[in-house]
Amino acid sequence: MIRPLFVVFIGLTLLCGVVYPGAVYGLLQVAAPSAANGSPLVIKEVPRGSLLLGQSFSDPKYFWGRISATGYDPTTSGSSHTPAVKQAAIIETRAGALYPEATARRPVPVDLVTESGSGLDPHISVNAARYQVKRVAKARGIPEQQLLSLIENTTEEPQFGFLGQERVNVLRLNLLLDAEQRL
Repeated sequence: MIRPLFVVFIGLTLLCGVVYPGAVYGLLQVAAPSAANGSPLVIKEVPRGSLLLGQSFSDPKYFWGRISATGYDPTTSGSSHTPAVKQAAIIETRAGALYPEATARRPVPVDLVTESGSGLDPHISVNAARYQVKRVAKARGIPEQQLLSLIENTTEEPQFGFLGQERVNVLRLNLLLDAEQRL
């Protein structure tokens, strides 16, 4: 009785743990090699980050992404699972500390004060990017219109044209901002 169970266990382990992941990896290497390898953003042969993983930006001269419960560590992705009772207080504290210009007429976009499910989202909404324009323009000493133009140029359409909403990749936006200011 133990031998057939052991054979099934080994067979399923090989099928689900080796064959299937290997086939998916191989297929993706052919169909979408950049995505299969983490969509690295390489500038002048120097890796600057991944377009698929959120990164920490806290300097006022940069656009900030979503808050990460994992510290943007891809090996520990996941949310903090904070009870709903505490969420309101956490959001209020974050909004007040990070965005003192928030008012009832200009509330902080929700994606700037809440965590995502994975804790690694690289995108923010277009509204969240526009919300930060005043702070970034002031910190860099550049016109707000220049930043709005960069946001417009880096806005990505919903996936497949209908899934999700328009969004901005924070890493791409910040690197373009640095490059444009060097010119």
